[in-house]
Amino acid sequence: MRRRGRPGLLGTVGRTAVVAGTATATANAVNRHAQNKAAEKEQAAAPPAPAAPPPPAPVAPASAPAPAPGDDLVSKLTELAKLRDSGVLSQEEFEQAKALVLNP
Repeated sequence: MRRRGRPGLLGTVGRTAVVAGTATATANAVNRHAQNKAAEKEQAAAPPAPAAPPPPAPVAPASAPAPAPGDDLVSKLTELAKLRDSGVLSQEEFEQAKALVLNP
């Protein structure tokens, strides 16, 4: 026997779940859209990021001058270490230049 008229308890619960799910999905979509718009507006208002500086030209260790008599060996090694620490020389280039300074 089929019931006519108003829906029963399960029908009401089902319809409520569908309405609530639809409302949640719609609210989430509206929030996402608002967040995207705000991000676009913020990005347009922000000053452009400075261009990245070009990478430093590689320093050939063979071009490192041999120590002249009377030059301070410690100051040359210190200068090479500063170049390595600042990123101008890689560890391998530093080792090669150091070997040239120590063994002319």
